[in-house]
Amino acid sequence: MTTDEQIVFIVDDDQRIREALSELLVSHGMRAIAFGSAGEYINADKPDLPACLILDVELPDINGLDLQRQIAVGGHPPIVFITGHGDIPSSVRAIKHGAVDFLTKPFSDADLMTAIHAAIAQDREQRSQRAGLGVLKQRYLELTPREREVLPLVVSGLLNKQAAAELGISEVTLEIHRRNVMQKMGAASLADLVRMAERLEIPITHSRRSGGG
Repeated sequence: MTTDEQIVFIVDDDQRIREALSELLVSHGMRAIAFGSAGEYINADKPDLPACLILDVELPDINGLDLQRQIAVGGHPPIVFITGHGDIPSSVRAIKHGAVDFLTKPFSDADLMTAIHAAIAQDREQRSQRAGLGVLKQRYLELTPREREVLPLVVSGLLNKQAAAELGISEVTLEIHRRNVMQKMGAASLADLVRMAERLEIPITHSRRSGGG
């Protein structure tokens, strides 16, 4: 794995800590960019790569835990907190809001590297999921208005006869639309289509009625 495939951001107001962490990461073949404050990190142009954010809790401009909350809505790399003043409430708050780990100084290089690798692996997985969702959204946009009406009826479990009646069309026409939906969405089975609809958060407003023939 090359340094171009991943990156670690360091936010700590102690220059000695920044330099030591940067040297450690370089020795492990990892690229690092260090910042002395939360503001510097937020305003910097950052490479779009699988990443980890090593974040000090006590910063000159904003508390690291508050920064975690602020950047959560915009998406950010998984966070590994480091602090010289660790306490249980802070660690619980950090982990509850998605931090990978909460390390109290002095921590071992091994513990830090384990946390960093876990964070980057998590970021890779999240990126993969976002990319997959983007593909599904694009496929959904390529459906015709009628096909978008058919999709939720199909995944709700309605029989073809019931779905056709719901839309006021024939079963044959419904089958054609259903086949087109499956093909355009790239669904190999109905179960596959159901999972896609769930990921797209398509509202299911109908359910299969007992006794339908």
